[in-house]
Amino acid sequence: MAESAPQNIIYQARIPIYPRSVKGRFRRLKWGILTFAYGVYFLLPWLRWERVTGPDQAVLFDIAHRRFYLFDLVVHPQDIFWLAGFLVIAAMLLFFVTGIAGRAFCGYFCFQTLWTDVYILIERLVQGERPARMRLDKSSWGAEKFVKKGATHLLWVLVALLTGLTFTLYWGDAPKLLLQLFTGAAPFPAYATTVFLAATTYVMAGLAREQVCTYMCPYARFQSVMFDRDTYVVAYHAERGEGTRGRARLSRDSKTREQRQQQGVGDCIDCGYCVQVCPTGIDIRNGLQIQCISCALCIDACDTIMDSVGWPRGLISYDSERVQQGGKTRLIRVKTIGYAVALFAAIGMLTWSIVFDSAFDMAARQVRQPLFVVLSDGRIQNSYDLKINNKSERTVTATLSLQGLPRGSLALATGDPRTLRVAADDSLSLRVRVRMPKDSRGEQIPFHFVLRTAAGTQPVVLREQAYFSMPRRAPADD
Repeated sequence: MAESAPQNIIYQARIPIYPRSVKGRFRRLKWGILTFAYGVYFLLPWLRWERVTGPDQAVLFDIAHRRFYLFDLVVHPQDIFWLAGFLVIAAMLLFFVTGIAGRAFCGYFCFQTLWTDVYILIERLVQGERPARMRLDKSSWGAEKFVKKGATHLLWVLVALLTGLTFTLYWGDAPKLLLQLFTGAAPFPAYATTVFLAATTYVMAGLAREQVCTYMCPYARFQSVMFDRDTYVVAYHAERGEGTRGRARLSRDSKTREQRQQQGVGDCIDCGYCVQVCPTGIDIRNGLQIQCISCALCIDACDTIMDSVGWPRGLISYDSERVQQGGKTRLIRVKTIGYAVALFAAIGMLTWSIVFDSAFDMAARQVRQPLFVVLSDGRIQNSYDLKINNKSERTVTATLSLQGLPRGSLALATGDPRTLRVAADDSLSLRVRVRMPKDSRGEQIPFHFVLRTAAGTQPVVLREQAYFSMPRRAPADD
């Protein structure tokens, strides 16, 4: 159990926390989520995925070729706003869940929680249960302590290296990159990323642990803004647990609930089990605290004790402040409705953008230096840089023309605008020259580049607006 520091002390050295193991429905739920999350994280880079063009890895972040491959979805540089949409969805989902269930994300899904659970499991398997670990730390250094501590840290380092290595494999072809890493042929960033992720995993999950949640995580600081009286949090029912005379241990004269109620003693037998299982070392009986990550292990611990003495469960449970005051929780309220509307709107917009994303796009940029050139025959020439992106899985033949410049002519620096070929999942950059007679009216004439392609049986037509710049006409010319 961690003790609070005196108010006049600015810094306090870390008090070690030795979480005790516990069994129960929330612990089983956490193990299930952890198993699923680890399975996805560690196995996904090895999942193969057949594509007509591109790598056969299901999830690959190909920085060299500027492609993110997510199963059948290929994200190109111009689709980077999808990332913004995904981040908005993640934020709205976090706010929505927090408004209803408190820090459920922290207790069940956060990477820090998942990896810390595994590190604590390793520590318990090697060093023993809570009392054994405490005795080991207090004992002097000897063969037993050296072996157990060394084995613990060695396994921690192996898990950290596996974590960093797996993260690196998402950024290259996994089998090939793994071979390069072990033969010394991988690029330096691959080694740097692996070592950095391994080091941070080892420190955060093995050495810092609850300090990350208490001091480093910003979510713990602003979560209270999203809490209200209807938010479900892990709560100790003090009225039941304390009675009128407070909590008390079991004794010969206070073994049954009837005896305790007659004495004014609550149902809490002050066993401390709820404190011993807490990964952040708090006492939930002191009320909601910023260190609480809503992992619900204290609920399992208390339910275990209540079952052993034959009393009803629920002394510690998920409840809202309104329920504790005798009311009924309102799930539908202005805040949750607002979060839900924003969440589903963001999901809808991102889904629509992905589903209706065109396989072809074109961008045009006028060359500004020089803005125009006067040719020997008096015609005015503007130059443009065009980029045509083909996101499909087949080579496309296209034609380029002008719309809005009936007297204009089009020429490419190289090639024929009537026979443009864009390879599958590739782009084509062109320097385009547009020429107009010198007697054309206007200084900035709007027009469109028109790209016509054949996609199956239906042609695809793209239009990109541009402006043709003419020399400024002198007043005498009007």
